[in-house]
Amino acid sequence: MDMSESRVIKAVFPAILNNHNTLFGGEALAWMDETAFIAATRFCRKPTVTVSSDKIDFKKPIPAGTMAELIARVIYVGNTSMKVEVNIYVEDMNQDHREHAIRGVFTMVAVDKDRKPTKVLTDNLFELPTLN
Repeated sequence: MDMSESRVIKAVFPAILNNHNTLFGGEALAWMDETAFIAATRFCRKPTVTVSSDKIDFKKPIPAGTMAELIARVIYVGNTSMKVEVNIYVEDMNQDHREHAIRGVFTMVAVDKDRKPTKVLTDNLFELPTLN
């Protein structure tokens, strides 16, 4: 699961701000969903779709003129689904200061060419090599 970790860094510019001059929550959710998708896809190397998001904790506003680092990793694997935790850290562009701002968990499902759920992992993925 360590190989699933994915990181994305975004700049917080005026076009994506709310009336409080902070990152619009809907934009943060879109970023989180995209990063969860990347982590899930890297993990299973199959098409994936979002089926739900668990509680999203907005702990700290993300002001204009900062950078947001999104870190996603698979934390649970089921038969056809994965849970991906996504954390956003806010970082001042001109200072060495970083804080945890948002956390959420997204459930992603692996799908086949007909968009039907399919196994996340193949059975032979964990077979031990034979000795000759």
